Amino acid sequence: MALLAERCSRPRYAFMLLSLLADIARPDGSAGPVVACGTSLVPLRDWLCEALSPLADKDSRRQALAGRAACDLKARGAWPDDAEQAARCLEEEVKLRVLTSGKTNVSRTVSELVRAGLLERYYQGYWVDHENRGAQRQAIYTLAGAARLLLRSASPAATVPLPPPPAAPGQAGGQLQLL
Repeated sequence: MALLAERCSRPRYAFMLLSLLADIARPDGSAGPVVACGTSLVPLRDWLCEALSPLADKDSRRQALAGRAACDLKARGAWPDDAEQAARCLEEEVKLRVLTSGKTNVSRTVSELVRAGLLERYYQGYWVDHENRGAQRQAIYTLAGAARLLLRSASPAATVPLPPPPAAPGQAGGQLQLL
């Protein structure tokens, strides 16, 4: 934890991210490019973001974000007249903004962990060395250095009984699997 405190701007967040990766990692310490959550495949970075997003639920910044989102929806003319529809619309807009911000936070933290020597990152997918860094590629993270100590000594992590990220309304939860 001392290394995280020295090298990462948000050491608790970095530790939680490493712990999540260790929980779903294969025996070689790698996780990704997708995580099976129920019956759907979710990109690893999106799953991490969903798993870490409840941390900000009670944050006062979330309330401020909701206020800004409501103003933006009204300015765009997308604010429904019905109160229930407006609440649902606002909830969806806030969730979208939180996930966008969360993906940035995950990427920033992963970069800090790579620089600290605790994580390795590479991309799998279309044109690995393409100039456009996000060109239809999915990240694979591998625990390295002291972070490998977080790996469980259990059998292969093909099926890990972790709770999936919060399901969308109407979706049933499922068991988490790493593919």
